[in-house]
Amino acid sequence: MIVRTLSEIAGTERDVNWGNGQSRRFLLEADGLGFAFTETLILAGTDIFIQYKNHLEACYCIEGAGEIKDEGGNTHRISPGTLYALDKNDPHYLRAWTDMRLISVFNPPIKGDEKHNLAGDETSSY
Repeated sequence: MIVRTLSEIAGTERDVNWGNGQSRRFLLEADGLGFAFTETLILAGTDIFIQYKNHLEACYCIEGAGEIKDEGGNTHRISPGTLYALDKNDPHYLRAWTDMRLISVFNPPIKGDEKHNLAGDETSSY
């Protein structure tokens, strides 16, 4: 059984500053569950292009407000209680109007050292 708390993760190698917030990585590839589980803080004013070329992701908003815009120009409001899933490695823009907290699941799982660069490219295997 794996039990982790946010306070245990804060300030460790599982608490990754990605430039526009923090990614708290509760479950990673090394945990052996076949998926990764994170809590991500996105800072207000963030406007970033993201595409995960090697992972599918589902995000559930638990705090804050913003929007995502897909490649086709469709915009979707994100607020507490909203889930969005990037089921086709969808390139998208993420905009945070306020600080937002998202709970995310990745498949296959991330290793833990992945980061975005702010141009939207991936580093490591993200």
